[in-house]
Amino acid sequence: MSDTPHPLTHRINTDLSQFHDLDTVDLVVIGSGGAGFSAALNATIDGARVLLVERMAHVGGTTALSAATTWVPGTKRGLEVNPDDTPERVATFLDLAVGDRSDAKLRQAFIDNGPHAIAKFEAHSALQFQVRMLHPDYLSELEGSVLRGRAIEPQPFDGKLLGPNMTLVRNPIPEFTVLGGMMVDRDDIFHLLRLTETWKSFSYSVRIIVRHYLDTLLHPRSTRWVMGNAMIARMLYSYIERQGLLVTHTEVTELVQDGNNVHGVVLQQTLPNGSKVQRTVHSKGGVVMASGGFNRHPTRRAQMLPGAKEAWCPAGPGHTGRAQDLALHAGGQLGTGGLSNAFWAPVSTRRRADGSTAVFPHFVMDRGKPGVITVDSQGHRYVNESTSYHLFGIAMQAHHATTPSVPSWLVCDAGALKRYGLGMIRPGGKGLAPFLADNYLKKGNTLANLAQQLHVPASQLEATVARFNGFADLGVDADFQRGTTDYQRANGDATWTGPNPCLGALREGPYYAIALYPGDIGAATGLVTDGDARVLNAEGQAIEGLYACGNDMHSIMGGVYPGPGITIGPGLTFGYLAAKHAVARANSRR
Repeated sequence: MSDTPHPLTHRINTDLSQFHDLDTVDLVVIGSGGAGFSAALNATIDGARVLLVERMAHVGGTTALSAATTWVPGTKRGLEVNPDDTPERVATFLDLAVGDRSDAKLRQAFIDNGPHAIAKFEAHSALQFQVRMLHPDYLSELEGSVLRGRAIEPQPFDGKLLGPNMTLVRNPIPEFTVLGGMMVDRDDIFHLLRLTETWKSFSYSVRIIVRHYLDTLLHPRSTRWVMGNAMIARMLYSYIERQGLLVTHTEVTELVQDGNNVHGVVLQQTLPNGSKVQRTVHSKGGVVMASGGFNRHPTRRAQMLPGAKEAWCPAGPGHTGRAQDLALHAGGQLGTGGLSNAFWAPVSTRRRADGSTAVFPHFVMDRGKPGVITVDSQGHRYVNESTSYHLFGIAMQAHHATTPSVPSWLVCDAGALKRYGLGMIRPGGKGLAPFLADNYLKKGNTLANLAQQLHVPASQLEATVARFNGFADLGVDADFQRGTTDYQRANGDATWTGPNPCLGALREGPYYAIALYPGDIGAATGLVTDGDARVLNAEGQAIEGLYACGNDMHSIMGGVYPGPGITIGPGLTFGYLAAKHAVARANSRR
């Protein structure tokens, strides 16, 4: 199914007062990120009356802020670029990557059902995907890994199709946009950086730039949406078309429970004037928890992520874990045994003009490129800068236990800054003054001068760079094996003239650095479920009518990050499975 060409003309009613107290629906879904929308939209596709509950003003959660890469092996589009992939190969890869850190039966449920979930979206909704010819698994050194086909991503979306509902979708992170709000994906960045080099890039860039500026004149925001905004907008579009029900500014305060059976929720909506509306809504099929996990929980965060400040978290603001608390009170249990309780990325932070804090995840654009290294407080390298962002964040915290490395310093020379940018600084090497003025960016004409500003021993920083430069000239990182896997090399610079696309010497002054912190990008520890996404109690029994998916569900990856999109892919899949089971349950109770 392609985009439906006509725009929506009515705004969906998001007021809780549209419901009578003790009203009944077929399914209640808590949380409107990718996983929650999957459960809600799949249930409406199956003909159910669904209520989607969002505690924030906007829908989308962290999914709307993300690239929305979706790791689902075996899809039709994925097999078109990699027909040799098989479920057995996927299982081998996950067994090696994850092992006994998660239940192999749940991983198999994901492998078996993921392609069906994606096929259902593409056949019955506006959610359409595309695939890249090179998008490797992160642990590409393991047997069963692939270079393409498992990671898919949403096609761009025209926000104008949402009509008056456009403002419901959470805006992207401003620092991930250009020209005052224009969203860009990998294709756009490629062409914008080559705007003056080829006619194809010039014409491509002019088209999207002209559209952006026209949008700013006619609409509340630019309407060419990509990545996470595109995914959420496509799902919202179809959900509204199918008469799905939605309330915002609304929190679930209680689960309506009868013994081992959850059959409703107590909801409270805070109105703009500060007054509150409360309703009890019954659900024939049950309640799906998809509220985003514990990352901003007032006490669980401190217990499960010690030393990681909430100010370093770039995830959605609504992930307070309050809904998860209700599931625990109902008898649910949190999983154990994972590599980490969260997924990580190195982040840099900067105060915005409005007083808020920008938290910028360093995924692939800078730290693994030639001419860039990371050092601790003593000027030593301690990590393979080209490793996955998750393993980088874990390494940062592990190293900090012996040598202060929070913050660490991402160091580059002038050539690298110009070629790749650095964090929030765009490629080109221009417009540095504001970043230098607020100390986001440090600059030194020499390495010794830079070290002085970083409070790092100058002699050690100079020695570290000299040693690294020798590795770069040879193309072999003898200390940390940077640039030795397909994944690492894919994220290097394919145009680099040196022997290794991830290694380049730092010789061109001045030198620059920004501070890096370990930022949690999503919860890995969550509610224990079965293969139908039903929440299990301490005895391993399903709590009837209570489901969990997304980061509310204990990750099937066991705190490991084997490939791009391993949160959204399972989130969509187990949202699909939860809806399938809950709708069947609702139909049996009619």
